[in-house]
Order: sequence, then C-alpha cells, then structure tokens
Amino acid sequence: MNINVSPHQLARCGTVIALHCSGADAGEWRLLSEALAGDYTVLTPEHYGSEGRGPWTGEHAFALAHEAERSIALIDESEEKVHLVGHSYGGGVALNVALNRPGRIASLSLYEPTPFHLLRQMGKDGAEADAEIRDVARRVGQCIITGDYRGGVADFVDYWNGHGAWKALRPAVQRALIRWAPKAPLDFRALIDDPTRATAYAALDMPILIMRGENAPLPTRVISDRLIEILPKGRLKTVAGAGHMGPLTHGSDVSRLIARHIAMVDSRRW
Repeated sequence: MNINVSPHQLARCGTVIALHCSGADAGEWRLLSEALAGDYTVLTPEHYGSEGRGPWTGEHAFALAHEAERSIALIDESEEKVHLVGHSYGGGVALNVALNRPGRIASLSLYEPTPFHLLRQMGKDGAEADAEIRDVARRVGQCIITGDYRGGVADFVDYWNGHGAWKALRPAVQRALIRWAPKAPLDFRALIDDPTRATAYAALDMPILIMRGENAPLPTRVISDRLIEILPKGRLKTVAGAGHMGPLTHGSDVSRLIARHIAMVDSRRW
C-alpha cells in the first residue's frame, strides 16, 4: 500500500485512490495497480478493521464519514483531481468521499457499491432487497455479539460468494477474516443507516462507471441498476460470469474496464 506520497509526486502523474471491500485489504487492487503502472500513482488506503489499519478506535459511534476521512486527506494533498475506485463497502465509502469533495474527483469507478440506505428509497424491488440485506446483517451481528466470530464471517462470506465459499478458503485467510469480524456490524450499520437521500447523488456530475457481476446478489443488483438512473454521467457495465467479488474472481477484466474508463476520462473521450 502506497499512501506516503508527497504533493510533488502526486503532481507528476495522475492519481487513483482505490478502496477495497469489507474484510479485504490493499492487495485486492494489485491487478489494477499493474494495469495502471507507469501512468498513475495508485493509493490504496485500508479501512478500519484491516490488519494494516487496525481496529476502529471505539471513541464514539462509527459512520461512513469516519472511514472516508483518510481518502479525503489524500485528495486534499493532491494538486490535481483524482480518480476514485471502490468495491462493495469501498464503493459506499467512495460515494461518501465524492459527496464531500465533488469538485476534486475526476472520475468514479465502482464495482457493486453498497450504499444500502438507498434501498428503502427504491420502491418494491428496493424494499425486498433491503429486507434481504438487513437479514444478513442481523445474522452476522448476532454471531459477533455472542462471540461466534467464525460462524458470523462464514455466513458473510457464503452470502457474497456462494454456498461453500467459506470452507474453500485457505486457513490463513479464514483466520484473518475472524480477526476482522468485529468490524462487520459497524460496516453494515454505517451503510444501512446513512441518512443521505438518493437525490443527493444527482449532484455527482463526474463520469461514473458502475460495474456489477452477471450473478450479482439482489441488493447490489438493485443499487447498481437504479444508481444509473440517478447519476447524470453514469454508465453501467455487466461483467459476464462474475458475482459480487468480481474484482478478485475476474480481476483482469475488472481492472481493464477501470483502466479504460480512467484513460477515456483523461483523454476527454468519455
């Protein structure tokens, strides 16, 4: 992860800030960093709960704004506009960052962003999806409260990746996710209870690429499809054969889409 970059370095080339999903770390964007190598400085700040960042401070209630602070600081250090990338929870954080610094964002590239608070503003389909994700959050949260971290993250992983995904993970990855587990309820609550209205996103007039997997779960499918109706310069790309974890399972395809989007924006061909 490269976040110790001077303003001089940021000015020499384009800057991309890429935000990983819940339970992951900066390594999620390795292929994207390779795809953009030589042309862009890729910054991958990690979220609270990751092993590189450490746990949430616990000093007060947690909100998306607290997760966004690190990215906003990096944007404020840059002399030029930055390209912002996010996957899942990282996409929800990226949208929060963009709302706070709309004039400093050159483009957004979001893979199945999870601003779950929008679902209750999205009619019948949104209500069904809202009930589904709240049920997942309730089950995972109950496991964490009782100390069954393994059971909670197993449910979490299988929901987003398909039944049996947890058992297929290497033991080292399972142990890392168990250590991350106490952060999961904070992420769900921050995404579900965020007070931002859907109409607020209409103010994001930078070019925005929304990607979703062909096999996306209901909540992120509804959000991705409906966000395009709100964003003035949004376009949707479906990644064939992919699910919610496309940046990992179809990393080359997703990285090419993001790199192409950024290049088109910078060449003013978008």
